[in-house]
Amino acid sequence: MEQRISIERLEQAVNLFGSFDENIHLIETEFGVTVANREGELRVNGEPEDVMVAAKALTALLTLSNRGETITEQNVRYVISLARAGQEDRVSELTQDVICISAKGRPVKPKTIGQKKYVESIQENAVTIGVGPAGTGKTYLAVAAAVAAFRERTINRIILTRPAVEAGERLGFLPGDLQSKDKYLERGNIEVAPLAYMRGRTLDDSFIILDEAQNTSCEQMKMFLTRMGFGSKMVITGDATQIDLPADKLSGLKQAVRVLKGVEGVGICELDDRDVVRHVMVQRIIKAYQEYEDAKNKQNGKGRR
Repeated sequence: MEQRISIERLEQAVNLFGSFDENIHLIETEFGVTVANREGELRVNGEPEDVMVAAKALTALLTLSNRGETITEQNVRYVISLARAGQEDRVSELTQDVICISAKGRPVKPKTIGQKKYVESIQENAVTIGVGPAGTGKTYLAVAAAVAAFRERTINRIILTRPAVEAGERLGFLPGDLQSKDKYLERGNIEVAPLAYMRGRTLDDSFIILDEAQNTSCEQMKMFLTRMGFGSKMVITGDATQIDLPADKLSGLKQAVRVLKGVEGVGICELDDRDVVRHVMVQRIIKAYQEYEDAKNKQNGKGRR
């Protein structure tokens, strides 16, 4: 079976095919089809079902290209997953929401549907809990939202905290050069502090991000949540598979997800390996570990019976 897709401009084809046609080779490998560019159209050949899904993925990628997106391997792999799930039409949602512009002039925006829901939750709720594996943009997007709020003057301070903080490491997340960061640090507009420093404080007009929240105790989490003052917003991020607490101690992140589910003004977003925007190997490693843990838990469950 052959299906043809029109291409309006040469630039679209160049963007879609990528360096050395790497994007098209990925489509061909994943769907078992061949794709050729002939006379201003893509010609997709292969088994009918494979061609149909591949054509949907290619059309979605052309939509991204038409809206000014540079097509990368990460784009292609994500669109492939959307096409297989019958959700390729949703790709247009990913070109709409720019959170802020980085110091290098690049727009910061969600790259997956899961990330989009996470950003919307941050914008709409006083408290957002983002749970997911490494590489899903939990902290990066939270900081981008904080910077946007600071620039819009809806808050006057950004606070970054975690159970144990290295100031230099955390500052790396913030847009801007070191001089501008130092200026805001001196003024108190940016604060980087261990979670223990939050005790006894009430934080008004602040955007507060608690990172690595899986390693908070239940008592620490409750203490942190009750620091919120007027005009403030909180984002709590963590990876429930990376808990370093003693085995007999419940993670404050896990408890908070259970306790706060359904509470008005609280958004809970669960990201997964599909939302990973780092190297494809990160996605594969996370999936392999998840499968290993699932198999181990299943085996342990049989043993207990």
